[in-house]
Amino acid sequence: MAVEKSGVTRRTFVKGGLAASALASLAACGKKSEDASAGATAQGGTFKFYINEPVAIDPYNTQETEGSQVESKLFDSLLGYDWEKEELVPKAAESWESNADATEFTFHLVKGAKFHNGDPVDAKSFKRGWERICNPNMSTPSEINYHLAPVAGYAEMQASTATELSGVTCPDDNTLVVKLSAPMADFPYICAHIALAPVPQAALDDPASFLLAPIGNGPFKMDGKWESGQYIDVVRFDDYYGEKPILDGIHFSIQKDPATAFREFEAGNIDFCQIPSGRLNETSEKYGTSEDGYTVTPKKQVLTGAQAAIYYLTLNLNDPTMADINVRKAMSLAINRQNIVDTLFEGSRKAANGFFPLIIDDDESNVWEFCKYDKDAAQKIVDENNLAGTTITLSYNSGGGHEDIMSIVQGDLEAVGFKVEQSSMEWATYLTNLGDGRYQVGRLGWNADYPTMDNFLYPNFYSTADNNYAKYVNADVDAAIDAARQVTDVEERKAAYRKINQTIAESVPVIPLMFYALDHVGSDRVARMYLSPQNTADLASAALNA
Repeated sequence: MAVEKSGVTRRTFVKGGLAASALASLAACGKKSEDASAGATAQGGTFKFYINEPVAIDPYNTQETEGSQVESKLFDSLLGYDWEKEELVPKAAESWESNADATEFTFHLVKGAKFHNGDPVDAKSFKRGWERICNPNMSTPSEINYHLAPVAGYAEMQASTATELSGVTCPDDNTLVVKLSAPMADFPYICAHIALAPVPQAALDDPASFLLAPIGNGPFKMDGKWESGQYIDVVRFDDYYGEKPILDGIHFSIQKDPATAFREFEAGNIDFCQIPSGRLNETSEKYGTSEDGYTVTPKKQVLTGAQAAIYYLTLNLNDPTMADINVRKAMSLAINRQNIVDTLFEGSRKAANGFFPLIIDDDESNVWEFCKYDKDAAQKIVDENNLAGTTITLSYNSGGGHEDIMSIVQGDLEAVGFKVEQSSMEWATYLTNLGDGRYQVGRLGWNADYPTMDNFLYPNFYSTADNNYAKYVNADVDAAIDAARQVTDVEERKAAYRKINQTIAESVPVIPLMFYALDHVGSDRVARMYLSPQNTADLASAALNA
């Protein structure tokens, strides 16, 4: 689930399949630093990495950054996305191709790959893993099954009228064929999602044990089990089919919040963590800033690269006040986004000018007309439409620094005549209220599941999508998204999504505030380590100083 709780030359697909979805590049653009090998590196060692308490490390329910950091070291999906090469790359599948209309994809698996328990990684293990995700009868049903919604048979499994994905077949041990219910040119990007991994039979035989100590096919394997509130330890898997990790292992240190983790970092007990709010500049001065924004190397240890993520306000269009587009336009124009970025994030984030993070697509046509600060224009709308005194309630989950952001938003809205109240609550209650439509204005963050334009528009604005908390309904937009998914030409597909984006912008169903940036630091022990724009650490290639 890509909703966040707390605070890329494109080349053709392997064997001439569909061309990779083009993403506009930025300076850096998620690339690894040229001096990524700097420093004398030690062979082995244990990397100490901070995480908050995960939701899950079993791929069937991996849905947030904390659990993803662990699960992505234990498992390999069919494909991966390489931000340095700016393309999809082989992982468990050594090659793949599609038919002409993007309704069927064939993946050829690496031969001889093994799970951590010695079982073979075959086509059936992928089918098994995907069907676990789609199985509504799991003791705790998956919250990320939407990734597999394009696959034929998904709807039937969700309705409990089928027990398998009819669209997934295994002609032989090393071939996986996936048929979709409708064309989707970007489907291989979905197959790069870390949760769509294979699982051995043990996942079905002993699901309780698998939940705490998953058996994967990735470069690291579990060392013991997940100790809630304490740690998760993994060690190098020496029978890994790919390039073996340099590290002996990783100690995922579970801390209650970034501030606590940073104190442990300063005490020398953690090698990598998030920097607490308000301490970015001083930390950069002390440890040095990464040249590319994503790669920790000696004396260049602070990461500030752009993320494929956005922080925004969602507006309940079923609420009588928010149903008035003049209210929505005035609100968006009244908010000084740059002030939020400068005051609370020391200028490290970027004020949003639309819904696509620039690292996803930075075409000028993506700019939303009302996604800017223009107090005079906002005041004019308020005055001309007699909106002064209109009450607006800002809801958000407590913690994570949202209180400070909402207070600045409140001040900006009140400055043009709105009456503003705040309502904070714990995360589970907040998310329930959003889903039930019991809110007026809420805050959300969206971190890319996969780096495509579709992944920002479909989940948030398709009328029936689960994350469409604004309850934005536009039949023309739905039809246009369906049509764009079928376009196999890269440039034509990009143009289609840009046009859809502008149609959505006209209605102002949400108010984009800022694009995220990394705010992390590595210790002096780290020779090199890369953190992607999707906030996933490449610890398989990381190294410690001798």
